[in-house]
Amino acid sequence: MTKPIFVLNGPNLNRLGLREPELYGTTTLAEVEALCRANSGGRSVAFRQTNSEERMIDWVHEAIDDAAGIIINPAAFTFTSLALLDALKMFPGPIFEFHITNVHRREALYHHSYVSKVATSVLAGLGAEGYALAMQAMCARKDLLA
Repeated sequence: MTKPIFVLNGPNLNRLGLREPELYGTTTLAEVEALCRANSGGRSVAFRQTNSEERMIDWVHEAIDDAAGIIINPAAFTFTSLALLDALKMFPGPIFEFHITNVHRREALYHHSYVSKVATSVLAGLGAEGYALAMQAMCARKDLLA
């Protein structure tokens, strides 16, 4: 049986489509989930969102045992969570860090990512539609064939 791809979304992403549409666009999280599933090549996807750091870490722990890869938009946890970094360090597969906006064009506080220290790849500034590209790239990895 093929392991799923985990798509983990952090705080405030449940407000996509409503939150600062001039920055994040009008695509909703439900539409993002549909994009991910449509671009998974039929592979199983565990799509989740939380405003809780504890829950995010629990999901990474679950992924350690059950997932082939992680696409993570940690949102604010990107810049604040050493605990998330420590959990991601234990994941043996590929980790794609994803951001809807180009965090490097934003205020300086968004320039330092703890997640980038363990990420296989970082995708930023592609808009919500970029989740589809992240999923396609993850599924194209040869090490995910098992």
